[in-house]
Amino acid sequence: MRVQLRDTSAVDVSKKIVELRRTGGVVTQGRVLTLIVCAGDARRLEASISAATDASREHPCRVIVIGRGRADGPPRLDAEIRVAGEAGASEVLILALHGELGDHQESVVVPFLLPDTPVVAWWPNQAPAVPAQDPVGKLAVRRITDATNAIDPRADIVGRLTGYRPGDTDLAWARITYWRALLVSALDQPPHEKVLSARVSGLHGEVAIDLLAGWLASRLDCPVQRAVGELRVELHTETQTIVLDRPQDGRVATLQRTDKPDALVTLARRDSAECLAEELRRLDPDEIYEAALAELSKVEYV
Repeated sequence: MRVQLRDTSAVDVSKKIVELRRTGGVVTQGRVLTLIVCAGDARRLEASISAATDASREHPCRVIVIGRGRADGPPRLDAEIRVAGEAGASEVLILALHGELGDHQESVVVPFLLPDTPVVAWWPNQAPAVPAQDPVGKLAVRRITDATNAIDPRADIVGRLTGYRPGDTDLAWARITYWRALLVSALDQPPHEKVLSARVSGLHGEVAIDLLAGWLASRLDCPVQRAVGELRVELHTETQTIVLDRPQDGRVATLQRTDKPDALVTLARRDSAECLAEELRRLDPDEIYEAALAELSKVEYV
């Protein structure tokens, strides 16, 4: 169900939500958090809403989407309320802020925060340099960015360390969770030798590959290279080479080890909804992500 309110107020929107609950049988018990989606412009708006509602099936929440309307017009709030069905296990409020109202997002969103539940902020496109200092970011205990969709992805992820505060993370980090698990599992097999060098390659703008290289640099006391090319990780020890590679658009990866039969593993690219759901499982600081950012400076780009 979708209800649109033009030139409205926070009070009127809240009344409409209560009315929808009463007349439509919509309940809100079990909401575990408020997710604020700082969408900015209309770029990827519906994709971001879809990802948030899909993630809400695992983490029932209220989703508040903040978008910028016309900047040159008078202050005005337009709202759309989505409940039941397409809203997943959530209520979705889409707020378009026109005129000077767009510079006061935090004031508009506060009346809609669920009481006594944590707040998570997500920037699906371009994020502020220091999310924790952003007016909306100050409301959140967890701040999620996505450097993959930034104007300059690599510069964005490299700059994340300067603006990092405990509670920050990036969806590019969640995209390599299974890659990290497979590499750890491979190194956990005999002969348990020290890794002497590592090389990671992938598309130039795929910052998940940069984070993977940073993570290896933070875990292994060895040189790490980041190259542009096939999606591939190589770990070299004294007696063996471990290779994990996958076609750019593939779903199955190959794990190769010296003198061992190749292993095929399912390793499809994770979509934003799956990555977002993973990041919503934890609200504490992610020290390993911070370490991966810190060690990016040690990665050799070739």
